[in-house]
Amino acid sequence: MGRGPKRVLVTGLDVGTTKVCAVIAEQTPAGGLGIIGVGTSPSRGLRKGVVVNIDSTVEAIKKAVGEAEAMAGVEVESVFAGVAGGHIRGINSRGVVGVSDKSKEVSAADVARALEAARAINLPPDREIIHVLPQSFLVDDQDGIREPVGMCGVRLEVEVHIVTGAVAPIQNVVRSVNRAGLTAQDIVLQPLASAEALLAADETELGVLLVDLGGGTTDVALFCDGAIWHTSVLALGGDHITNDIAVGLRTPAADAEQLKRRHGCALTALVRDDETVEVPSVGGRKPRVLSRQILSEIIQPRVEEIFTLIVKELARAGLQDAASAGVVVTGGTCLLEGVAELAEQVFDLPVRRGIPDCVEDAPPVVRSPIYATGVGLALYGARRQGPPSPGNGSDRPLFQRISRRMREWAGGIF
Repeated sequence: MGRGPKRVLVTGLDVGTTKVCAVIAEQTPAGGLGIIGVGTSPSRGLRKGVVVNIDSTVEAIKKAVGEAEAMAGVEVESVFAGVAGGHIRGINSRGVVGVSDKSKEVSAADVARALEAARAINLPPDREIIHVLPQSFLVDDQDGIREPVGMCGVRLEVEVHIVTGAVAPIQNVVRSVNRAGLTAQDIVLQPLASAEALLAADETELGVLLVDLGGGTTDVALFCDGAIWHTSVLALGGDHITNDIAVGLRTPAADAEQLKRRHGCALTALVRDDETVEVPSVGGRKPRVLSRQILSEIIQPRVEEIFTLIVKELARAGLQDAASAGVVVTGGTCLLEGVAELAEQVFDLPVRRGIPDCVEDAPPVVRSPIYATGVGLALYGARRQGPPSPGNGSDRPLFQRISRRMREWAGGIF
């Protein structure tokens, strides 16, 4: 009896400050991608995007992946994991090489040498390169070339965007994944993954700014001419808004989080004068009824600060006019009422909320900005993973279970 084609699975793992999210996708026979499993778990092992408690992070990863596995009916052994945090830096670089072929035709080997030359930057020993992303090529000073292989010339140049990160935080993410019994196929900058799920090709060509408002960090990426030109991670996010509410209204942090989600508004002008909210008190005191405008007056300055910092950073990089197509805001914090309207005022550009709806027949639950990075990691992985290969599918559950348990034991020992 013949065996059917192997199932090609790819799993995105978004290890965030407030939640861990796993998205399992399967490549369809037509070359598309279908999401077959989703799992989330509260994250208590990270602070500002960086692992501070490996045991808590491992437990959150196991729970999120287990939930996604139960929904998909498969067992996962490897993931594409996202990375963020204030340690992330992005710089632009350039590499130049001579064309080696006697006929002066640019080859794939020349492109590889040019990229290798571009990544030769001075890095302290505690930092490593995460991505080298080509922006454009030049052949004998002819610029704007996307695919130089086959062209004639004597000199090949490449402009790239290099993303670097601190070694220890990256290794802690990999270690947490391994101790959860999984293999990290690749570490991916989270805004790069979100862009896979959210941005249209015409937006990246014209110029678009992606702002991912997470719990502990805000990830920023600027795309222009079809390539990425700027990345950064601000150590500010939704948790800071929650803390502002807790201090400003003298209410427990858990209640402040609920107030933010249910009644929060990032633009005070959108709140009616007669709207009120009940605010729990601390120390057993009675709840108070306050105007919703007071709550909004606490939230707006913090969101405005985040957007203003992004504007200043783009100005420092000389890219303040590059986002001609506008701004895309995503991440859980962008669900706050008034975020898009406030962003339009600060950036003075058209703004839309980014929802990952590029995958056909995706479960309704993932059509939310909360899952943008998880879905994007799955899309990134599918693009990188390539054609089916033995062991990639789910038809060897016994072998996978044994391998997984061995990795868990090894993770526990080391």
